[in-house]
Amino acid sequence: MANLASSLAGITSPNPFWLASAPPTNSGYQVLRAFEAGWGGVVWKTLGTPITNVSSRFAGFDYKQHRMVGMNNIELITDRPLQDNLLEIRACKKAFPDRAIVASLMEVCEQKAWHELVKRVQEEAIDGFELNFGCPHGMSERGMGAAVGQHPDLIAQVTEWVKEVARVPVIVKLTPNITDIREPARAARLGGADAVSMINTINSLMGVDLGTWNPIPNVDGMSSHGGYCGPAVKPIALNMVNCCARDSGVNLPISGIGGVETWQDAVEFLVLGATNVQVCTAVMHHGFRIIDQLISGLNGYLDERGIASVTGIIGAASSKVTTWENLNLNYAIVAQIDQETCIHCSKCYIACEDAAHQCIDRTIVDGVAMLRIDQDHCVGCNLCMMVCPVDNCIEMLAVDNGLPAESWKQRVERNT
Repeated sequence: MANLASSLAGITSPNPFWLASAPPTNSGYQVLRAFEAGWGGVVWKTLGTPITNVSSRFAGFDYKQHRMVGMNNIELITDRPLQDNLLEIRACKKAFPDRAIVASLMEVCEQKAWHELVKRVQEEAIDGFELNFGCPHGMSERGMGAAVGQHPDLIAQVTEWVKEVARVPVIVKLTPNITDIREPARAARLGGADAVSMINTINSLMGVDLGTWNPIPNVDGMSSHGGYCGPAVKPIALNMVNCCARDSGVNLPISGIGGVETWQDAVEFLVLGATNVQVCTAVMHHGFRIIDQLISGLNGYLDERGIASVTGIIGAASSKVTTWENLNLNYAIVAQIDQETCIHCSKCYIACEDAAHQCIDRTIVDGVAMLRIDQDHCVGCNLCMMVCPVDNCIEMLAVDNGLPAESWKQRVERNT
């Protein structure tokens, strides 16, 4: 089988699957169970001055029959004494010395406070630090978390303070609640970070109970904006990971976070530039044993493609993402409906007629709606294929129009 061993800025683990700093890494009991299941590493739930959490604190976003497509939480950092966490970190590292244990940290923006926390935590045999500059709720109101992550100068400053005393690699965890993720990532590098991780959760308000008008989750009739995560955020995370992977001003290893639930999700992060991935919501939904499918699936994928090591796919698709101005304007595809598998539901016709480019002809034959693509006018938008309930019934076919590849940028240059 392929070699799944991973190294992020010198932090090694037997596979690239880590648990993110979150409820599943809140205690030594949980971390030991995760390592027994096969997880390659953990980022311990954020350490700092213990806080008092509220009840309730989680909310799920369901879509039709699918539970927890997204999740919102208003939980804060650890509510357990620092010494208890450190003793459990020691026990976990002793029991599983080959697994990565990274300590997530959060403190006020004072050099002395950060120095003291770092020095105390690294008395244990940890493999690295992850600086939590991403938490969008609760801690940000106290001048921490995303309140730091939204200001590149603070990111650089705090990272520099940590690097002054840290004896292990330092990862900076970035907030997605910002216009351009590359700016804070560059600041992390400027401060001396050894790697970055992204994305932390996205600012959100999950919903309102229409009977009581209480926001969800409900804390005595009130609520707060929280952090959104889960499968629904994966496209946002993939974009941010790839933006940083392609940026020469960042040039740091990336730990990819955001909606990883299957081995296919993990591969997408890796080929777009992540060195490893962190998982949280999927474990909260399905438990630690999902690691079995993650490892076996990744192994099978690499073996099928004849790739000896997981490192062989890191960034393999990164260069295939570009800005819109570089896309080929002369590339053309058109839709084609397989009449043998079509169930004549007319969903593609309705979508195209009402919301796209009116390129599907519909005729009624013996009471059945017969659908055919007007390929002379089809613009290849993909909408009909997306709404079709039958897999592979509608296929998008490339058209040889005899035109050379030409981007918008090239066309402008040609015409000036």
